[in-house]
Amino acid sequence: MSAPEPATALQTPRRPYAALLAKGEDRRQRILGVAERLLARNGWRNTSLAQIAREAGVTPAGLLHHFESKEQLLNAVLDARDADDATHADYRSGDLITEISRVPERFKREPELAGTFTVLLAENIAPDAPLHDRLHKRYRDAADIITAIIERGQRNGDYRNDFDAATKAVEILAFINGMETLWLLDPSIPLTEVFKGYADSLGRELAATRPQPMPT
Repeated sequence: MSAPEPATALQTPRRPYAALLAKGEDRRQRILGVAERLLARNGWRNTSLAQIAREAGVTPAGLLHHFESKEQLLNAVLDARDADDATHADYRSGDLITEISRVPERFKREPELAGTFTVLLAENIAPDAPLHDRLHKRYRDAADIITAIIERGQRNGDYRNDFDAATKAVEILAFINGMETLWLLDPSIPLTEVFKGYADSLGRELAATRPQPMPT
């Protein structure tokens, strides 16, 4: 009876490359989810990469394989917030009043993401904070988008022309960010009703007065 042939490299089962990629992406998303939760609870100053790795069930080296530094991980958390906004908000082509009334849907769908963003915003106010420049640019970009929408409405005759669009954009963003913070502090706030009331009031405030038809 002949001896069995030794296994060769070709005979060794290998995990498909796609499965390896999927497993790596699952691990990356798990790390991000843990980071969002810990950052929302403790802030970035009191959250270490070692804590995140332990909660995510990976080694510190495994975490660093996906995120080379704490700053890179913080930026990835903001990337997740931006991606969520891009997917579920349509300020550029949608109706401003409708989109404002829909903001609570985004808060309630991803409360930890909202909480993390609010904490990071508060902790990076100082000009030398690691995320200050990015958060400032994010705010300016949002203000520019809303300003452009209002100015378009003014040109089209949908909105009044007797107010400054950029100033109104700052007011709108202040309301959204302020309500996000208050809701995280007190989840019993009827967020949907508050936003609907603000959106309806804003719509009436911005609306151009249409000339009444002359009686025949």
